[in-house]
Amino acid sequence: MKKKVWKAAARLGGSMFLLVIFILAFIILSSRFTGAEPSIFGYQIKAVLSGSMEPVFQTGSIISIKQADDTDSYKKGDIITFQMEEKLITHRIIEVSNKNGQVSYKTKGDNNDGPDMWMVPSGSVIGKYTGFTVPYAGYALNVTQSKEASALLLFIPGLILFASALFSIIKAARKLDVERA
Repeated sequence: MKKKVWKAAARLGGSMFLLVIFILAFIILSSRFTGAEPSIFGYQIKAVLSGSMEPVFQTGSIISIKQADDTDSYKKGDIITFQMEEKLITHRIIEVSNKNGQVSYKTKGDNNDGPDMWMVPSGSVIGKYTGFTVPYAGYALNVTQSKEASALLLFIPGLILFASALFSIIKAARKLDVERA
């Protein structure tokens, strides 16, 4: 009985590992071919590499954001991801300003002592945090951005498929030999 449970758990674990590898390969390939950030049904996954929003999400987590359709409609308390210079930042809106029809947001990281020094123009907003987070997976996602990791994530599924096919051929050959004997 223990062997059956162990085998089932090993199969499930192996299947989950393969699923994660294939999903990462898909994400990388889609972003490489389109030249844009990978997006699934209007949602993007971002890695959190600072502690400014702890305890809402931890450093090294991945978060899901809903891409902005209307960047002027966010409210005080919303957590947004925005582009500031060359960096992506995810902070909470603490004030909304509308001057001459131009909406901008004052933001603050929950774990920071004071508000950010800048106002975020609504056009710089990429999306809003959905509440979905996976701790520590951001470190892996950040690593996959390198060319070497991208190549490895493409190579591993191919190697697994090749090994699976080879084992199937060997198994069929052994079964054929047993039947002939």
